[in-house]
Amino acid sequence: MKILLVEDEPKVAAFLQKGLTEQTHNVDIASDGLLGLRLALANPYDLIILDQLLPGLSGLEVCREVRNHDTRVPILMLTALGETDDKIRGLDAGADDYLVKPFAFQELLARIRALVRRRQEAPAQLPVLRLADLALDPISKMVTRAGQPVQLTAREFALLHYLLRNQGRVVSRVDILEHVWETSFDTGSNVIDVYINFLRKKIDKDFTPKLIHTLVGMGYVLKEGD
Repeated sequence: MKILLVEDEPKVAAFLQKGLTEQTHNVDIASDGLLGLRLALANPYDLIILDQLLPGLSGLEVCREVRNHDTRVPILMLTALGETDDKIRGLDAGADDYLVKPFAFQELLARIRALVRRRQEAPAQLPVLRLADLALDPISKMVTRAGQPVQLTAREFALLHYLLRNQGRVVSRVDILEHVWETSFDTGSNVIDVYINFLRKKIDKDFTPKLIHTLVGMGYVLKEGD
């Protein structure tokens, strides 16, 4: 399996990487929350092992953001925070399991096997996202407006997917750059405006009501009405 380990304690990270590699797994390590989130969003992992106390972004923040993009990847929180409230916060943030340090490595392996087995047995279903007569299917990558298929590029699809998941909420250019492009652009660039216009031509130009709205100085919002 390809595993992402987000752990800021070098000795713990080295121990886990060695043990998991001996089990024939491929392990990427991130020593802070920001790097962990970037790797998680940029690569298809079979499992994420996540500490809760991390520099940059906390494990809870990383977990929530990963869950906004991927509902299926198993996430195991591995942390020294062992109070009941800590576990509840971790599970509510989107973690599938919670293991407290110190731990037995064999128990970690057993939990990993259970998480992966659960994922393999679960049906690969994601809800179709809808607004008015616009529909986007994350599995088939099909988009329709008023029942008519809309052909989008991969980047246009990712942008529309993000807007639909945040429908009714104003998203800034910086939000879009961070979540759709997953990299750093000059915030003065007009790349977002260009792609918004591409989308408008394909899903709004010939249809009513208009769904993509600009709020000057704030960003964009996908909604019905003005």
